[in-house]
Amino acid sequence: MAGLERLLASREIVLSCGSGGVGKTTVAAAAGAMAAAHLGGRVLVLTVDPARRLANALGLEQFGNTEVRIEDASWKAAGLRPRGELWAAMLDMKQSWDDLVRKHAPDAVTRDKILQNPLYQNIAGKFVHGHDYIAMERLYEIHSSGRYDLIVVDTPPTRNAIDFLSAPERMADFFSSRLLRWLIAPYKSRIYTAVSRPFYELADRILGSQFLRDIADFFMLFQEMHPGFVERAEAVRRTLEDRRTSFLVVTTLEPAPAREAEFFLSELRRRGYSVGALVFNKVLPEYFRDPEAASVAEALVERAGELAAEFAEDGVCETSTVARVLTEIGESFLNYRVVASREADQKSLLTSSSPDLVLDIPHLDEDVVDLAGLLRVGESLWEGDA
Repeated sequence: MAGLERLLASREIVLSCGSGGVGKTTVAAAAGAMAAAHLGGRVLVLTVDPARRLANALGLEQFGNTEVRIEDASWKAAGLRPRGELWAAMLDMKQSWDDLVRKHAPDAVTRDKILQNPLYQNIAGKFVHGHDYIAMERLYEIHSSGRYDLIVVDTPPTRNAIDFLSAPERMADFFSSRLLRWLIAPYKSRIYTAVSRPFYELADRILGSQFLRDIADFFMLFQEMHPGFVERAEAVRRTLEDRRTSFLVVTTLEPAPAREAEFFLSELRRRGYSVGALVFNKVLPEYFRDPEAASVAEALVERAGELAAEFAEDGVCETSTVARVLTEIGESFLNYRVVASREADQKSLLTSSSPDLVLDIPHLDEDVVDLAGLLRVGESLWEGDA
C-alpha cells in the first residue's frame, strides 16, 4: 500500500481541512469514494458544505442528517464495481440541535420547554460558531455508533479553521461564562436585579418584557444541560487526539491559502493531532518547468515568422496568422512556466516541515460533476507521494 490508501486503511476518522475554496469538499468525497471502491467496508462522507454540486457528483437528489447510500447505478455509470459501500450525509443544523437537546436535557419537561421556547426556535441553527460544534458532535455520535469502518469529514467552511478544533472547548466554556450568568442572574437573584435594574428597565421598554423572559428561560433551561455538554466536549476532544483520527490539510499553492495551511499544520502539531497528509490541489504539471520545453517555447516566440513560413508553404493559411498563433502558444507556455516555478517554491517552503505524505492533485480542465470525476481526483491521491 502507498499514498492515501495506506492512511485510509489504518484510520477510522479522516478530516479534510483547509481554507475556503481550496477543494477540501472534493478531496473528502474523492477519498471516501476511493476507500469504498478499493478497501471495502462501509464508508461515510460527512459534509457540512451545502453545495448542491457535491450531491450531484454523488448522484443524489438530496441528502441531510440521515445517511444515504450511494446507489449502484452511480457506480455503474462510473464504470466501477466497489468492494464496499459509500454513504453520504450533510449536516442539518436545526435537526442536529434538536437531537442534542433531546440527548442532554435532564428530563422530558426541560426538553420540551427548550424545544418550544420561542427564542430557541428562532435561533437554533444560527448560533455563532454553532456549526463547528454541531459538526464535531455529529461526528462523535456517528463514530460511537460503530456503523462505519471509515468516516471522512469535510470540515466547516470557516475562515479560520482553528474555530472548528476549538468548538468543543468553547461550548463547555460558554456554560460557565460570566455572560451566561449575567443574562440569567436577574431572574435568579434579587441582589443582581438591584444592580442591573437600570439596564433591564431600558431593555424592557425597547424589547418588551416577554422577549426578556424568553431569553432568560432559554438560557436557564440550557444551563441545566451543562454537565452533558461538558462531558461530551471532553469526549470529542479525546476523539480528535486518538491515533485512529488523522487530518488531511488541503491547500492550493496560491500565497494566501498556503500561508493558512502552514499555520494550520503548526497548530495541529501544537495540539498533538495526527497530520496524515498535506494535499496540494490544482497543481500545474511539472513539464512547465522542463528547461528543454522552455527552449522550444522561446524558439516559437523568437522564430515565429521563420517557422510560420514553412506552414505557409503548405498552404495552410497566411504566414502572419500562423506566426501570431505560434507566438501566442510560446508566450502562454512561458507564462505558465513562471506560475509553475512560483508554485514549486511555495511547495518547497510548505513541505520543509510537512507530514511524511505529500500529495498532488493536478489542475483539471473540467469541473467534478459526477462519481467518475471524484474517482479521477481520487486516483491521483491513491498513487502516492508527489
